Amino acid sequence: MKKTNLVKDLKTKSIAELNQDLVAAKKELFNLRFQNATNQLDNTSRITEVRKNIARIQTIITENARAAE
Repeated sequence: MKKTNLVKDLKTKSIAELNQDLVAAKKELFNLRFQNATNQLDNTSRITEVRKNIARIQTIITENARAAE
């Protein structure tokens, strides 16, 4: 999914849904790191992509929290 589509999708979600996405992304990152350590990972750029997606999700959560104040 393109970055702009991902951000638009994230902005329409609730805080609970964003937290679920964040947990899932962190689990995926853990699995990717584990695969990388055991030399089973073919596409290492996926790690960077997932890390950036985690940062995007956290940014949207922070923006929503500040807007609610």
